[in-house]
Amino acid sequence: MMFQKEAWVRIKRIVMRPEERTAQIPEDTRNVPLEMWVKGFAEQNGNLGDTIRVRTLTGRIETGEVVEIEPSYRHDFGKFIPEILTIGITLRDILDGGDNDGE
Repeated sequence: MMFQKEAWVRIKRIVMRPEERTAQIPEDTRNVPLEMWVKGFAEQNGNLGDTIRVRTLTGRIETGEVVEIEPSYRHDFGKFIPEILTIGITLRDILDGGDNDGE
């Protein structure tokens, strides 16, 4: 898949190979490469899989392999946790001077 200069892309770069990682981190972490994932504007035309330079929203220049074209922001807070559902209610009650007993 092709993209043009200034396209919004996500790149990936290996920062450290497993053998370069410190012994002070857990073994399962130490056995995989440390990866950097960055979104930015392509500095040149290219194809998915090419290694290119990107300019981030903060103006930083990074180099890496294009892994996604026009990536979106996708995140969540994991599985449903009942306690999280009531945080806002409890906080408003506390800030309003309540004693947090629901009355």
